[in-house]
Amino acid sequence: MAATAAAAASASTSASPDAAEQDALKALTFQRLHPKTYLERFLAEDVRPDGRDFDEWRDISLIVGSISTADGSALVRLGSTTVVCGVKAEIAEPELDRPNEGFLVPNLDLPAICSPKFKPGPPTDEAQVLSDRLNEVLVSSGVVPTTSLCIEPGKAVWVLYVDATCINYDGNAFDATLLAMVAALKNTRLPKATYNEETKRTVCSRKEMRPLSIGRFPTSFSFGIFDGTHTLADPTSFEEPLLDTTISVVVDEKGGLVSVMQLGLGVLGGADDVLNKCIEAAKECWRTSRKDVYVTS
Repeated sequence: MAATAAAAASASTSASPDAAEQDALKALTFQRLHPKTYLERFLAEDVRPDGRDFDEWRDISLIVGSISTADGSALVRLGSTTVVCGVKAEIAEPELDRPNEGFLVPNLDLPAICSPKFKPGPPTDEAQVLSDRLNEVLVSSGVVPTTSLCIEPGKAVWVLYVDATCINYDGNAFDATLLAMVAALKNTRLPKATYNEETKRTVCSRKEMRPLSIGRFPTSFSFGIFDGTHTLADPTSFEEPLLDTTISVVVDEKGGLVSVMQLGLGVLGGADDVLNKCIEAAKECWRTSRKDVYVTS
């Protein structure tokens, strides 16, 4: 009898993992075949598929100076989304109508290696749109005043190529990339450069490396609007294709509002109310968890 009971218990124990695996497989299959219904069922229980509350943000980490061949670099992890950014500086002639201003050239690459949703080949539309949005924020917020990149008016200025690559994509690449770019710029050191009128050349001295003049430190907080009623902070790659629209709120190092951008054609019910809630939620997250995110960079 004892042997029979032991055998039955052993069979029951071995069957439990199989049942759990089958349930997990069924859930995964349902998620892929009916993603919207899958998300709706979670939201009906006031929870998201990854276990977060609607207004909960994923953990964030920041490492700077990890690329020795770059003039400045940073690596950011936002949940599972991972972005690495490097800054390379070159010397060029300024534009004729802006003789005292240098150039800031941001770019984001979303290679096939970071997610199955991206294919090999030329830059995707999503990467180009994100690059344009990043450029808009960096320029409008004055992260690096372009006048501070002037070496000799009308003769020589610095060009900063701020290249970011997503090496693992799990949604909200905009927030992660902006953080990586600003941290990389803060980490950048340039050699002392002087323009020689006689030789018409610029001479750089690596003995004296100088940090960039950083004007502001913008941080982005993105929200997804689902079904016109649910506002989801920091959307994942599963949630993003199902959203009506995405709202990105950018604040500076003092908690001041820099910009608000909407991506997508979704119509917001009570638009002003939704925008105000997103702005307040962004400022609250900045105060409680991201106020000092650039301090250690």
